[in-house]
Amino acid sequence: MKKSKFFLLLALSLVLSMFLAACNGGGDTSEEEGGGDDTATEEQASVPQELKVLEASEIPSMDSVMAQDAVSFTALNNAMEGLYRLDQNQEAIPGMAEGSAEANEDGTVYTIKLREAKWSNGDPVTANDFVYAWQRAIDPETASPYGPYMMNGKIAGATEITEAAAAKKDYDLNTLGVKALDDKTLEVTLVKPIPFFESLMAFGTFYPQNQKFVEEQGENYAATHENLVYNGPFTLTNWGGTTATEWTYEKNADYWDAETVKLEKIQYNVLKDPQASANAFETGEADITGKLASDIVPQYEGDPNLLNYLEPTIFWIKMNQQNEALKNENIRRALATGFNKQDLTDSILNNGSLPANYAVPKDFVSGPDGKDFREVNGDFLEFNAEEAKKLWEQGLKEIGKDSVELVYLGGDTETSKKTDEYIRSQLEANLPGLTIKVESVPFSVRLDRDVKMDYDLQFAGWGPDYLDAISFSDLWITDGGNNKMAYSSETYDKLLKDSQSTLADKPEERFAALQEAERVLLEDDAALAPVYQRSSSILISPKVKGFTYHNVGAEFSYKWIEITDAE
Repeated sequence: MKKSKFFLLLALSLVLSMFLAACNGGGDTSEEEGGGDDTATEEQASVPQELKVLEASEIPSMDSVMAQDAVSFTALNNAMEGLYRLDQNQEAIPGMAEGSAEANEDGTVYTIKLREAKWSNGDPVTANDFVYAWQRAIDPETASPYGPYMMNGKIAGATEITEAAAAKKDYDLNTLGVKALDDKTLEVTLVKPIPFFESLMAFGTFYPQNQKFVEEQGENYAATHENLVYNGPFTLTNWGGTTATEWTYEKNADYWDAETVKLEKIQYNVLKDPQASANAFETGEADITGKLASDIVPQYEGDPNLLNYLEPTIFWIKMNQQNEALKNENIRRALATGFNKQDLTDSILNNGSLPANYAVPKDFVSGPDGKDFREVNGDFLEFNAEEAKKLWEQGLKEIGKDSVELVYLGGDTETSKKTDEYIRSQLEANLPGLTIKVESVPFSVRLDRDVKMDYDLQFAGWGPDYLDAISFSDLWITDGGNNKMAYSSETYDKLLKDSQSTLADKPEERFAALQEAERVLLEDDAALAPVYQRSSSILISPKVKGFTYHNVGAEFSYKWIEITDAE
């Protein structure tokens, strides 16, 4: 996720551990760090249950069908609920589902009973709400950026609908493998067994939508908080839309598990300057900051309020092969190897992030033999200024030019600007004849331009949507919903197709196919320029207990937070 992109309970003295081998489930936390007795004392009960959070970006979308980034999915995660949700221990637990899903003998058909639950307007949550939302997500006319990506090859009928539309043929949304057997019974049919089915169902694209309400709102649906209904722990009360720099969550009294929710209010403010974010924390204006910049982290070394953790999130430079120069493999390879990643992570980021010479992160998933994906596959496209210059000169010769100018699409946060400027200066210095024009834009604008492929180079990131290497690998299939850089390889496509079909029940061969796909993407085609795997640092007040961080899907959950009188 742009994000996808799958979680650890954080609290004051927490040291985040990385994922369990093979399942990437996070640290084995049996109780909340720093929590003690979960029952609030009378004194704690009098503490206002209000939380102040800082965010570096506005919310691009509150429509679960149209969302495609971590900020949106995090916002949705706290206001909406799917069949399942991820808990503090990184397990998929029942949300709208009444209990565990029942599978048929071959694991391709699930029957799910729904609990009694309401939307915030009083309407009951029904099985049809899931059918409607999923059909809307896969409908080509909706142009959902995540629907086909999350459903094709997984939910029966999804691929056929997508392919029929692409061929300008008729399609029937009722052929999608989701049916309402009655108001409280949902049947989901899969293309093949999915071991992480319940975890997948926790992802935002699979949330329900109230059909009557959505259709009444029409084009205004999800435009502001007034154009939404909620079925999750909180409701939005003053979100003015995608340009809003502040919004408020309030406890949803109609939420089925409202008794668990202690917070009454969460005030969100967008603050893009990390130093200003830290200052706000120091003065008590914020209880949780946005992610800190590298020059700020050293100020808090040893401070128990500082939480640092390595994420399974990779940042890379996408190279749009619609550009004539970027169609050339030597040009792409020169760009991918022409800047010093180690220096970037050590000097610019300085927050524990790792240079990434790969497209599937370290410490994310392991193969059947227990070895980490990275341990087996190694590194690709490592920095080499001298070799990059040779490749660049050869590439210029092949395209018949002595110079190239490229538009580099970057972010508008202070950290983004520093990173983008470093990369620009490195590439221009190491690749004679290259001129890079950096355009720093808000996150929502970058997402829009990504969809339109309105860029030459784009700095982007991805976090996984579920616990499987394919959450990264299937980004780059030809014409994939998240490709958006015109990369196409028959070899790559076949490896991904095989991993989801003929090799689906052959773990060793499937894992090897996904590793070979990464090799084709980077070593053979130099289609992408990996930059770093992110480590993040944030500040959390000692009075905040039960903060939960997720490494897949939405980043944070506030359902289990309680404000205490701790200082």
